[in-house]
Amino acid sequence: MRVSIVLAGAVLLGTLAACGSPSTSGSASAPDGSAPSAPTSSDDVKIGDSSLGPILTDGSGRTLYAFADDISGTSTCGADCLATWPALTGAKDFHAGAGTDQKLLTATERTPGVEQAKYGKWPLYYYVGDQGPGDVDGQGVDNLWFAVGADGKLIKKTP
Repeated sequence: MRVSIVLAGAVLLGTLAACGSPSTSGSASAPDGSAPSAPTSSDDVKIGDSSLGPILTDGSGRTLYAFADDISGTSTCGADCLATWPALTGAKDFHAGAGTDQKLLTATERTPGVEQAKYGKWPLYYYVGDQGPGDVDGQGVDNLWFAVGADGKLIKKTP
């Protein structure tokens, strides 16, 4: 029994340390990298107001983030990382909403048949620590995760 508890604790610590701050926990994403409890309007990407100023959000107003290690335009966030930073996935043709540029909004194949939204050169992600629209709790985590502006550039200021 004691060995099982120790092993379970080691697995939990390894998962929490994968990508981002271990101080916030959340539900795991699906194996395809889709966001847990993603809103049905997730194919829309728009500009929303936040404590950081105008930032990219999904159709429900949830903050979208970019991972600085994805500088090449391809996602480098693997399964452990996706548990904390679920990818914005959906139809191949994501819709540019208010304040965004359709030319910057494209898709990249996450896995066969699963597309991840990309704005400029940045694949887009959620942060499981954000509880609802307007939250920016993922901003600056590990100095690698940042909200994205309408111009497709990372916003590196703090809330």
